[in-house]
Amino acid sequence: MTSTATNPPASATDSRPARVGIQIPPQHATWAQIRRTAATLEAMGVDVLLNWDHFFPLSGDPDGLHFESWTMLAAWAEQTERVEFGALVNCNSYRNPDLQADMARTIDHISAKDGVGRFIFATGSGWFARDYEEYGYEFGTAGSRLNDLAAGLERIEARWQKLNPAPTRDIPVMIGGAGEQKTLRLVARHADIWHSYVRASDLPHKLDVIEQWAEREQTDTSNLVISNELHQRDEAHADGLYDAGVRLFTIGFQGPDWDYDLIRSWLRWRDAKNA
Repeated sequence: MTSTATNPPASATDSRPARVGIQIPPQHATWAQIRRTAATLEAMGVDVLLNWDHFFPLSGDPDGLHFESWTMLAAWAEQTERVEFGALVNCNSYRNPDLQADMARTIDHISAKDGVGRFIFATGSGWFARDYEEYGYEFGTAGSRLNDLAAGLERIEARWQKLNPAPTRDIPVMIGGAGEQKTLRLVARHADIWHSYVRASDLPHKLDVIEQWAEREQTDTSNLVISNELHQRDEAHADGLYDAGVRLFTIGFQGPDWDYDLIRSWLRWRDAKNA
């Protein structure tokens, strides 16, 4: 996020194209199945591939098949050719911030085609207690985890300025969440993409809060991309989100029996919006 004069966040006047991001939960499937799914989705024309940063399944058998996020993202960086990709979202608590910056920079380079990487650094403060308890991380409180995220983002951005080689581009930062006192302030200060599950009717208020924080932080939010979720939602809901300014639409895509017709229908919707 560039620190300059403040501008209001992108809104319904946003002329940028709608994009579709598919989240492949790294659970209840083999790596070979997940890899094939990523390849199929890229070939179909999705814009962004996403996983999540947990250590155990979030649905179904709690001890079922599950894989780690960052190592999978590095594999996607090598495997894919066109899509952007990242986690929805990385958990700041699990890793030293400078290490996160270095991992992100490395994956950015692995993914580079024609010299430009495709990695999105999407991050959050963490919430799933089992991840912390079984892997030996301090769970703290929601407030302490957000404070850690705030400090971590400062270190991550500082480390990107020191690494040799530098990232191939200004790695886009996505921040997830909608809390008005801490999370949206971090969005105003650091984010290129803001992801939430906020309903279309509530987006104007949340965007106003981001603008107020941007005025205090003296940051430019005019290019902020607004992201939201379409899982189990219909086109009328998606139309409302689009009209409210959302331009990145994510869809949770649970396997191992993936329904590709669902993705085809959303890609047709996207293409109609961009026609």
